[in-house]
Amino acid sequence: MARETPLESAPKLSQRLGPRVLLKREDLQPVFSFKNRGAFNKMAHLPASELAAGVVAASAGNHAQGVALGASRLGVSASIVMPVPTPAIKVNAVRALGAEVILHGNTYDEAAALADVKAREDRRPLIHPYDDPDVIAGQGTVAVEIFRQHPDPIDAIFVPVGGGGLIAGVAAYAKFVQPSTAVIGVEPEDAACLHAALRDGSRTVLDRVGIFCDGAAVKQVGAEPFEVVQDLIDGVIRVDTDEICAAIQDIFEDTRSIAEPAGALAVAGLKKYLDEKSANDGSFVAINSGANMSFHRLRHISERTELGEAILAVTIPERPGSFRQFCEALGNLDVTEFNYRYTSNVEAHVFVGVRLGSDRRPAQLIDELERSGYPATDMSDNELAKLHVRHLVGGPAPGAHDERLLRFEFPEKPGALSRFLSEMAPDWNITLFHYRNHGAAVGRVLVCMQVPDRSSDAFRSFLEKLAYPHSDETGNDAYRIFLS
Repeated sequence: MARETPLESAPKLSQRLGPRVLLKREDLQPVFSFKNRGAFNKMAHLPASELAAGVVAASAGNHAQGVALGASRLGVSASIVMPVPTPAIKVNAVRALGAEVILHGNTYDEAAALADVKAREDRRPLIHPYDDPDVIAGQGTVAVEIFRQHPDPIDAIFVPVGGGGLIAGVAAYAKFVQPSTAVIGVEPEDAACLHAALRDGSRTVLDRVGIFCDGAAVKQVGAEPFEVVQDLIDGVIRVDTDEICAAIQDIFEDTRSIAEPAGALAVAGLKKYLDEKSANDGSFVAINSGANMSFHRLRHISERTELGEAILAVTIPERPGSFRQFCEALGNLDVTEFNYRYTSNVEAHVFVGVRLGSDRRPAQLIDELERSGYPATDMSDNELAKLHVRHLVGGPAPGAHDERLLRFEFPEKPGALSRFLSEMAPDWNITLFHYRNHGAAVGRVLVCMQVPDRSSDAFRSFLEKLAYPHSDETGNDAYRIFLS
């Protein structure tokens, strides 16, 4: 029922972090997460008379697929209540496994309440996603495989935490066979129910939880898991959205697989732990717990992966040549994003992303810019700026005349922007500039410049000499309606 998943070395992470990093690839299970282990173990231990009536469960996705697969293997029916906003990819996967899907409520808690009612009314067993000893034991088989696959000492195992079933199973087994191995939970900072319970000494109910890491978005750790883990685990690490997204990228670069946010929690926690401990050797395991993610979420995740990126709002003079001077002030730093639209003839506000690397901080760059005469504000931790404002910089510019709008493909290499700016005539003013690095060989750039009709020949010569692929969008309806 459960595939023995590989314990793979992560060479790029290991090289960067120092110690040996190993990934337990639970994303390679038949349902793309570890959940089939616990679900099947629970059903396999039910008396045949109870199992014959079929089973009921509530889930936002991964547990639902585990129950559906287990029920199909055992030849029994399954009714699974899922929240209405559950991504279609997960709903369709459960139906494809032969289970009945009932969409109800907006949260897991609302779906679980209906599942409880159905289980009682239909006299069918309820398969809980984490608050059950048999489910915990099933999830613990992950640890059985880890220690069989890596007989040498393991310094620490990092485990993603939602309701706590996986970490309870892993901790129970790990501390029995190798007590020196640290077991460390990793939670989203906006859904840290285990951290809160350990802090308070009881199962605290969170007021609200974030939904980005939907596979771990639980308001209260399970009673059975908490009973197991509170005296066994060695700590809990909380990570934010940017750290989770960066971990998804790290996993992709080492395995060419894409983890869901909850699936990447352990890697995010491992990185944070090693960064703080400065360990240079040893073996550290992260459980990659799942890969059930909507393809369309990748766009958002990609934008949040640059942990070394500073997002700044910078004020520059509104005059020809000021953009070039500002870029010179940035020196050799890698600009990842630039958004600007003309608003007045006095000063301009630009939204800029700069990749700093590990040895610099945004505050250092801001000091350097302000010494050069460019007031700047750090937006690196501003959720409004990163989620929305970066896409909204712009609008009509009544004072901008003789505008020409062009889409360019810049070579994605140092000096491409500087060459563009140096080739421009000094009296052509840039009134709009939009660029975002997307990791491709070329950068897609939108530029609006004030070029009077008398300079048309010179402008054509400029484009020919520049030789960057481009298209004139001055007549585009989107420009006419929203920007001109």
